[in-house]
Amino acid sequence: MYCVIGNPIAHSRSPWIHQRFAALTGQSLHYSARLAALDGFAASARAFFEEEGGHGCNVTVPFKHEATALADTCSPRVALCGAANTLVRQADGRIHADNTDGLGLVADIEHNAGRRLAGQDILLLGAGGAAAGVLAALLAQRPRSICVSNRTVAKAQHLVDSHSALATECASTLHACALEELTHQAPTPTPTLAFDVLINATASSLQGQALNLPGQLLRPGALAYDMMYGSAAQGFLDWAGQYGAQGRDGLGMLVEQAAAAFALWRGVQPPAAQVLAALRQLLASEAA
Repeated sequence: MYCVIGNPIAHSRSPWIHQRFAALTGQSLHYSARLAALDGFAASARAFFEEEGGHGCNVTVPFKHEATALADTCSPRVALCGAANTLVRQADGRIHADNTDGLGLVADIEHNAGRRLAGQDILLLGAGGAAAGVLAALLAQRPRSICVSNRTVAKAQHLVDSHSALATECASTLHACALEELTHQAPTPTPTLAFDVLINATASSLQGQALNLPGQLLRPGALAYDMMYGSAAQGFLDWAGQYGAQGRDGLGMLVEQAAAAFALWRGVQPPAAQVLAALRQLLASEAA
């Protein structure tokens, strides 16, 4: 018994992905999507593990911080970012929290998109659970710099401060800025910055909101990556295309983080690239 818990959750492709993983690796499991009330994540997760015999759980918005608090133990990744997307019931019944989002993002960018992150200048938009969950994995690739930008700059600065030691270890420059500084809405805007990789970890795409970012943020041939996928990411991808950037949605990240979670649960690494190709084909057929 495995599941994903979120709100909203009806759109989730996780059940399809994990059932596909199971079929391709000869594993026997049942995976479902569960809607939890906004104030009911802990009760839903505990019922799944304690009453229904659940073995593992994925956690999506807006419960990744609550998942950390629910767990008895956590990985160094979770301890650093404070957000978890994967829960594992251990042999003694205790719940262990991990975060595979960063692993999934890096795998999709480097392996599937063929873009090396080492030595690159990266702009990470957002400072919530999505951004927190991937910052350490991005730093581990030893980029030249990462700028964390958020509407509330204090949240971005908190994320930077918590990862400053890791940034030093990885020889990367890490700093925060207010989103309005990038959109030239600040009273005294900063000089125009330009990046090799721009990652949208905000909820703007999910909410159908435009970020109104200037195209000057994108260097020639830059990668513009939205963690959302499908129609939710289309507005961001259209914006990136206007400036000649390589646009990529988060479908690959979804599959790759799921593959990492599956490996944690079952001890088997599933064929992520094969499942990603099949999922893209499925979504294209549904859209046709």
